This record gives sequence, C-alpha cells and structure tokens, in this order.
Amino acid sequence: MIQVEKVQDKHALKAFIQFPSSLFSDDPHWIDPLTVEREEHLSKKNPGTDHITWQAWIAKKGGTVVGRITAQTDTLHRELYGPDTGHFGMIDAIDDPEVFDALFAAAETWLKSQGAHNITGPFSLNINQESGLLIDGFDTPPSALMPHGKPYYASHLERLGYTQGIDLLAYWMKRTDLFFSPSLTRLMDQVRKKVTLRPLNRKKFAEEMQVLREIFNSGWQNNWGFVPFTEREFDIMGDQLKYLVPDDMIHIAEVDSVPCAFIVGLPNINEAISGLHGRLLPFGWAKLLWRLKVSGVRTARVPLMGVRQEYQFSRIGPIIALLLIEALRDPFAKRNIDALEMSWILETNTGMRTILERIGAEPYKRYRLYEKKIQAE
Repeated sequence: MIQVEKVQDKHALKAFIQFPSSLFSDDPHWIDPLTVEREEHLSKKNPGTDHITWQAWIAKKGGTVVGRITAQTDTLHRELYGPDTGHFGMIDAIDDPEVFDALFAAAETWLKSQGAHNITGPFSLNINQESGLLIDGFDTPPSALMPHGKPYYASHLERLGYTQGIDLLAYWMKRTDLFFSPSLTRLMDQVRKKVTLRPLNRKKFAEEMQVLREIFNSGWQNNWGFVPFTEREFDIMGDQLKYLVPDDMIHIAEVDSVPCAFIVGLPNINEAISGLHGRLLPFGWAKLLWRLKVSGVRTARVPLMGVRQEYQFSRIGPIIALLLIEALRDPFAKRNIDALEMSWILETNTGMRTILERIGAEPYKRYRLYEKKIQAE
C-alpha cells in the first residue's frame, strides 16, 4: 500500500530533501547537494517563488519514504504560453510502478485544481533552474546545478502517457583539446576587429548582472519553454556568483561599446562538495573553502551564455560565441581547470551544436523534457 503525503511541515520537507541520498546510496556518481542550499531553494528565499506556486509530496511504503515529486505553476510561463500550463519536477522514486502511479496521480490532481492541463517537466522549479530527466550519461557525475537520475525513470513516465517535448544536451570538452581550425581562426580574427571582449566590472556588479539578464532574455526568448529571468532572480544569482566565480571567468562582448553577448564559467561546485554528504557542519565549510580556494577544482561548467537576438542570425553571431569560449581558455589554464561542460544546449540548436563540435566538444549527457495533456477539472 503506497501512501502519498503532502509536504506541509519541516519534518516532511527534511524527508523530501534527504530521500535521494538513500535512493542513490549505491550510485558512485551521485553527489549529495548541500542540504542548506536545497532548503533555501524550496523556500521563499528562492526568488523564483515570486512567480511560482508549488506543492511537494513524498510517497511511503511500510512507513519508509520511497519517492517524491513536485507540481508547480508559473505565472510568467502562463503569460507566454497560456493559463492552462503547469509543471512537475524533482521526481525521484524506487523502481516500482505503484510508486510512480501514486506520485503522478497526486501531482496531476493538484495541477488540475490549478486549471492546468498542458503539463511539462521535470523542472526544479522552472526551466531556468534544474531541468530535464537524465536519459543518457549515467556513468559520470552531474556537473553543478544539473540533475542526476535513474535509468528506469523514463520508462515509468512514458508508461504514464508522458511524451518527448524536447531534449537538452550537455557537451564536454577538455581544455587541451580545444581546437580552432585555420578557417575558424581567420573568421575569428576578422570579427575580433569589430568586437571588444572584457571581463566583468566588479565595481558595477549589480549593473553588470542586469546587462547579462537583458542579453539572456533577448537571446533565449524564442527557445522552447523560455521563461524570462526577473531582476530579482539575477540579483540573487549575482550574490552567489560574486563569491564563486572569478571576474575573468565572466566575459562580455561589445559591438560599438554596446553589450551584445556574454559567457559565465562556473567552477564545478559538485566537485568541491563531493564527499560532504550534504553537510557543511562541523567541518564541511572548511573542506569546501579549501577545495574552492586552495586545492582548486579541475572541472567547470558554462551555465549561462547568451547572444542578443539581433546577432544570432548574423554573420558574426556564431563567431562572437566562439570568441567568448576562447576567452575562458587562459583563466581555466591559470586555475588548472582541465575540462568544461557546456550545458544545456537544446537539441534543435544546430548552430551552437555545430560550433561546439567543430572545436572539439562532444555531447556526453542527454536530458529530456516531457509533456502531457491532462483533462482539466
């Protein structure tokens, strides 16, 4: 008998957050997220909750937690795609159809009560946070702010009527394998005469973050499932990046002194928190700071990159993206960062995929966003 309980108090929230640690205890590639970060993510401290309404559930069997899920609606998403949209996320469960059936029944019932019948996911809690169900690439650990999963998840979702919406790809490249062909180099040299690259100006940090937000919202606005970042979301993100990302790992491209594109290289926090089991006390803080500031991490991720819409289909747009990627090479070398994940990239973004593959990057993980129509009540 499966019992599904709403997460309505701190005790249930703790069980919800801790469940994946037991589920993935035998997975050598699992990395426990920091408990304090997950608690903040599922609280009003998450600026996304300004426009996201969500509910979480845990499933129990014989008194033991065996699964979890969230359902959510997003007013910004509804403004763009209609008032009948809703989402699910943070799905984790044992390999038992009854558990998946019970969890999705609870989520879909709640979504119907919110007037939703076009459902997409998984999102934690929207597309600008952790997105997608891992479909391929279970044999390596997830990079910072990327989800992990079990191979059997997809079959359970598909049995319940969820179908592919779109796939997201993560690309991997070794710094020493980064290769620009002579023809690409010539194009880059030509565009370099028109484009100025500069690192982030920390003295104007708040202003710079809003510049990045404007570029991102412009560049991504026509992509599948796009939801704009709010000013507050980028303010909070800036507070985090300020302590995690060196100035020379955020670059802005300008044409005629007007910012047109940017890239953010994030040291792989997952590499730094591996083995902490989600805890910063009593010694986790010291280990984390040591790994980030002293011993260093050997991998990084590009979680944010954008090129203004008006440049994307121009001759120089793709080359600007190449120049930004190239700009990270020296800062990475200085910090002994050996490899980089570019994620995520829409499978349909053939322009960016072609660029990445031409310079030596390879797709190594695939995430799927699902969709389903349910009857609204």
